[in-house]
Amino acid sequence: MEYRRLGRTDWMVSVVSFGAWQIGDAEFWGDDDAANAETAVQVALDGGITLFDTAEMYGAGASEEALGKALGPRRKDVYIADKVSPENCAPNRVRSSCEASLRRLGTDCIDLYQVHWPSRTVPFEDTRAALDALRDEGKIREIGVSNFGPRDLGSWCARGGAVSDQVGYNLLFRAVEYEVIPACRDLGVSVLAYMPLMQGLLTGRYASIEDIPMLRRRTRHFSRHRDGTRHGEDGHENLLMDTVADLRDFAAAVGLTVEGMALSWLVAQPGVASIVLGARNPSQLLGNLRAVADIGPAAIAQLNELTYPLKRVLGPNCDMWQTAENSRIR
Repeated sequence: MEYRRLGRTDWMVSVVSFGAWQIGDAEFWGDDDAANAETAVQVALDGGITLFDTAEMYGAGASEEALGKALGPRRKDVYIADKVSPENCAPNRVRSSCEASLRRLGTDCIDLYQVHWPSRTVPFEDTRAALDALRDEGKIREIGVSNFGPRDLGSWCARGGAVSDQVGYNLLFRAVEYEVIPACRDLGVSVLAYMPLMQGLLTGRYASIEDIPMLRRRTRHFSRHRDGTRHGEDGHENLLMDTVADLRDFAAAVGLTVEGMALSWLVAQPGVASIVLGARNPSQLLGNLRAVADIGPAAIAQLNELTYPLKRVLGPNCDMWQTAENSRIR
């Protein structure tokens, strides 16, 4: 396992983090066996993962509870990253959210406490003051953000800085390369990349749009006519599936799995400190951990070229689910 510095801290975190969304949201990811989730956490620990990411909104706290239980006495060896929801960004609610998360996790301190989405109703300085107070009390150690675009990130950092910005980033969604990653670089903020396999599209298992589960067909890649979409765009379904096919062919040609290639490309991107990799069972996680490798500059350049047409049509809007006019990531 490779380790990288997180922001301006002295923390060296694993380049692959464990994303606990899957172990707390059965509606989205499907039913899971609690023992499998617990074993997956143990596999992560044994594989050298030191950063574990969760949120109060994942399964209404179920993810935090499962993660805390699975870590057990090994919690002292890792960093826990948690998130406060945007509706809880008012100072009194930040505190109550943090304290509830601490109880569910079974710990006395959250290492990295992140604002999950920018609030449009509570001024940043109010949320920041509440987080600073929690840090002064030892309930959190560092402050990060999630889904912050360049404007919001600059505004937030002017009020005290951030260790990291957690954003959606993968071969099929490269919007953060336009403005967010340069802003993070200039501000000394690390990128934590979530959805590294684009909800399974980068596993190579889907040959057609109809193969993809309905709840995963809501991003701007897909037509506005798909159930559950709210972006109102035509989507780019043909280009998406052509790109997936090209990636599958390229992976086969160089002797890699599609997911291994996608993960390896992502960890090689400038500014990325860690990729947040979810897994609902031990074998899935173990396979992905073993697949991460140094694929070299030639392969990276080819992957950039293969996915550039999709990057171009999706543009710099970093909100996968809403149009640029209504983007929550600004």
